[in-house]
Amino acid sequence: MAVEVRNSVRFLLNDEVISLSDLPAAQTLLDFLRLDKRLSGTKEGCAEGDCGACTVLVGRLAGDGLVYESVNACIRFVGSLDGCHVVTVEHLKGQDGGLHPVQQAMVENHGSQCGFCTPGFVMSLYGLWMQNPTPDVDAVEQALQGNLCRCTGYAPIIRAAMAISSHGKPGDDILVAERAEVMARLRDLRDGKRVEAGAEDDRLIIPANVDDLADVLMAHPGATIVAGSTDVGLWVTKFMRDITPAVFIGGLEDLKGIEAGPDGLMLGAGVSYTEAFALIGAHYPQMAGYWSRIGGAQVRNMGTIGGNIANGSPIGDTPPPLIALGASIVLRKGAARRVVQLEDYFIAYGKQDRSAGEFVESVNIPALPKGDLFAVYKISKRRDEDISALSAAIRLRIENGVVSDVVMAFGGMAATPKRAKAAEAALLGQAWDEAQAEKAALALADDFQPIGDMRASAEYRLLAAQNLVRRFYLESDGQVVQLSRGAA
Repeated sequence: MAVEVRNSVRFLLNDEVISLSDLPAAQTLLDFLRLDKRLSGTKEGCAEGDCGACTVLVGRLAGDGLVYESVNACIRFVGSLDGCHVVTVEHLKGQDGGLHPVQQAMVENHGSQCGFCTPGFVMSLYGLWMQNPTPDVDAVEQALQGNLCRCTGYAPIIRAAMAISSHGKPGDDILVAERAEVMARLRDLRDGKRVEAGAEDDRLIIPANVDDLADVLMAHPGATIVAGSTDVGLWVTKFMRDITPAVFIGGLEDLKGIEAGPDGLMLGAGVSYTEAFALIGAHYPQMAGYWSRIGGAQVRNMGTIGGNIANGSPIGDTPPPLIALGASIVLRKGAARRVVQLEDYFIAYGKQDRSAGEFVESVNIPALPKGDLFAVYKISKRRDEDISALSAAIRLRIENGVVSDVVMAFGGMAATPKRAKAAEAALLGQAWDEAQAEKAALALADDFQPIGDMRASAEYRLLAAQNLVRRFYLESDGQVVQLSRGAA
């Protein structure tokens, strides 16, 4: 059945309907706001989704509700906003038309000095306040992981976050008071059509649904697939890469399915880190802390699990733990689907087992077997909002005193996320003791010859990986914090 086509991207910006037909595929939201709309409250600091000065809120229909999330406008493309509501700092106001409660709290608690980063902090706190009007310090710090301040220091900002509700209530806020009206306007904008916009040599396409996506990629097998744009955004802002034709899939509800059961989880490729967080923590509690260190809140709101897998980065955060758990992915091309074990998907640097026109449709993660030891680790220069120097995931089963099954998967140690087969062999069928753990640690030198770069030297990476194996043993022996075991 033929899909109807619309030739404009339509969204709501504050209280204005925007319709764009002559839209470059690589047009960022930040440039559109500042250069086209002269909304200069949104700042450019890093142009790579790292500092948070460009933070805005994006509202999207989800089921019967409307969800607002903080995002980085510097790496968010305008083409991804069809049917959404973009809220900038200029839209904020109090009931009397004066300062918004978030702004008032920042003023009274001296949360700003030079002011450059302040609008981003305000918008991140605004998003948190609407979801949780009485947050604790941990919730505030997690919401601000993606916002960097050069001069104020974070203590006044955290105090401001804790004081917002003393200046007003979320129920009185404009985004709550007008929610029904905004939802109706967004439903009118979402007409179920495919969007094709831009010049002939600079096209963007927004498929109508996942079946239409399959058709689009068959017709344009060399297209750039854009989900959360946390990587593709940098291709444009830092490397000036041409991404046309760009196929935007972030709004496809067909790719956001989540199924949870005793056998594990099925996550659609378009599920964001934020959307998966609660279930990941419930089914694999060892991953909860690790998951909260993937980027900052803005990156977790934008980035998708399928995108993190599909791009094949050797330092992607999700592949090592998913490989250790035995995850598989469903790849689709046209109407044909095939299942690939995740560890087999990564072939070489920049090369994955995915043909032109094929896309990742879903990820299947088996349940952690009862009694298995499992741990995940991330090493980075900063604890929060930083790319891994290396990451590791280890799953081990002990039966009758010997290791009957073991998987060790590492990121940042090779050209792809990779299992440590020599280290696994040193443990399989052997007693689980300190001496054998040491042999496995040393065997990593046979598995990996890591490179040195700006994040870590080769020597550091190898030693850190070996120390993680030693740590895993100490945790399992109770000499450090006891490892969590698989749920029943």
